[in-house]
Amino acid sequence: MTDVSMTRKRVSLAYAGAVAAESCCGSPAPKGVAAKLAGYDEVELRELPADAVVNSFGCGNPVAFAAIAEGQVVLDLGSGAGIDLLLAAKKVGPSGRVIGIDMTDEMIVRARENVAAAGVDNVEIRKGIIEELPVSDSSVDWVISNCVINLSPEKDKVFAEIARVLKPGGRMSVSDIVAEELPDWVQADEVLYNSCIGGAISEADYTAGLSRAGLADVAVEERLPYDSVQMEELLISDIAEAPASSCCGSTTSEPRDIARAVEGKVWSARVTARKP
Repeated sequence: MTDVSMTRKRVSLAYAGAVAAESCCGSPAPKGVAAKLAGYDEVELRELPADAVVNSFGCGNPVAFAAIAEGQVVLDLGSGAGIDLLLAAKKVGPSGRVIGIDMTDEMIVRARENVAAAGVDNVEIRKGIIEELPVSDSSVDWVISNCVINLSPEKDKVFAEIARVLKPGGRMSVSDIVAEELPDWVQADEVLYNSCIGGAISEADYTAGLSRAGLADVAVEERLPYDSVQMEELLISDIAEAPASSCCGSTTSEPRDIARAVEGKVWSARVTARKP
């Protein structure tokens, strides 16, 4: 198995364990923490199935400020338990369509259950990887994603796929973790990779990658920096409860020490772009 395949497998195992509420390196922060820190409105969250909210591992709200309109097609990369699928489904209405892509079977099952619980019929979830999207060329109006691309070991392929599937004039709105000058030990830690930190690239590299893929008007519309308290809160269940024999590795570092080491170096960015 190649390093790329192994990285992808570890990430999938981590989030399979997370959605099953196991003590694994991708396990969620205390219930509601991730969604609240990501900027979701509490009113809109109350209208969604509780499971979609509890099992949200996002770092932003890519749907909130996107100009998604009725009748459009929206593609969600790494759709997870479905929180952004459901929010997008409301925006596109019955004449529109939302497609979710995820590589983890447990997430796909959970998302389909949440879609059914919400009573929407304009959402489809497909199994696949975001480096090779099971989506036709020039077929979607919007690409959204929430704290997923940082987990890819082949980010340039993801950027190229976004450009491929967007219609001419189509747009993307992605919330993701970016990082500057992370210590080597953070980048090498499997647990921190699966926690969306270790594999994060710089904001400059992120926007340059989208431009190289042929996208235009690449911009960072919003930044959400994490202070050490917020970072520790997000990390605490990922690390403090991960046993040495967990499915995807372990770390000897304490959440507080990690939070201090990366303070000021990690933030959530909402990145937008357009296909010419």
